[in-house]
Amino acid sequence: MLNEENLTGPVYQIENLTKRYGKGREAQQERPANDAISLQIEPGEVFGLLGSNGAGKSTLIRQMVNLVAPTSGQVRLFGYDIARHPEAVARFVAYMPQKPQALLDLTAEEAIYFTGHLRGMSRVDAKREAAQLVEEWGLGEVRKKAVRHLSGGQHRLVGLAITLVANRPVLILDEPTNELDPAYRKQVWERLVSFNQIRKTTIILVTHNVQEAERVIGRVAIMSRGRVVGLGRVGELKEQIDRSVRLELFLKPESLTEVELFLARLERAVPISQGHWSVLVPRQGAEEAIHAILSGVQLERLEDFRVHTVTLEDVYMALTGQAIASEETAKTAI
Repeated sequence: MLNEENLTGPVYQIENLTKRYGKGREAQQERPANDAISLQIEPGEVFGLLGSNGAGKSTLIRQMVNLVAPTSGQVRLFGYDIARHPEAVARFVAYMPQKPQALLDLTAEEAIYFTGHLRGMSRVDAKREAAQLVEEWGLGEVRKKAVRHLSGGQHRLVGLAITLVANRPVLILDEPTNELDPAYRKQVWERLVSFNQIRKTTIILVTHNVQEAERVIGRVAIMSRGRVVGLGRVGELKEQIDRSVRLELFLKPESLTEVELFLARLERAVPISQGHWSVLVPRQGAEEAIHAILSGVQLERLEDFRVHTVTLEDVYMALTGQAIASEETAKTAI
């Protein structure tokens, strides 16, 4: 029997977790989706998993909710080995996948209601909470509409409401603000912060949206090519490069080749997208360094340039050598 009354210790303990897809020699030849990952998540944290598509975030999450068996390593949830106690995940965790496939033929309100009831709420309580969540997330107009017929953004909001119903102690959200407009994204982040602060809910966010997530995440694991390459509080990680400023360059299309050849020779210069580069410049002597770069590039070859203080995205680029949007995409299985 699981003891729900006295949950102590870390929420998650992940030790040397590795996942290889395929079998035999094929699996050994392919880069692992996750490679010897170890980390610990504490009660009440808002913990972020940050990385590009293909970094291994979703594979890690699917192992944490026992949907994918690891090739090696162990996942413990409140001390329970989830391979031996899979019921622990159902009891303690609410998981919002990136592309929900269940409950599509139910109406929005039914999907929330039945999830609450299946999680142990009485019919009366589940019905009341479903109605409340419908109102809170602005789903009144589609409450009687089948989930499969909702727009991408509406589907996402229903998924969030389903995750929140019945107040599980751990929420795992895979790209929760995908397909939402800015107003709803702001509402999502504010609601999650409120849940964390008032209910002490542990929240694990999987995202590649660095700028938005940075406002709510306490600690973060930065993932690249199946490995954790950075782990710590956001402020601690930013301190590693806090003696720098970021110079962003937007190149004119006709100048791409020449300017990119020049930028590629600079230390800590990273392409973000076509015609868009970032260069980390030391704070000491920054004015002279930026002047030298702009002189080398030549201002007439630029559409725009900007100077910023460092962000979590700069930490990512410093640790991986790539922009979060441009890291090589791995296999679809990841």
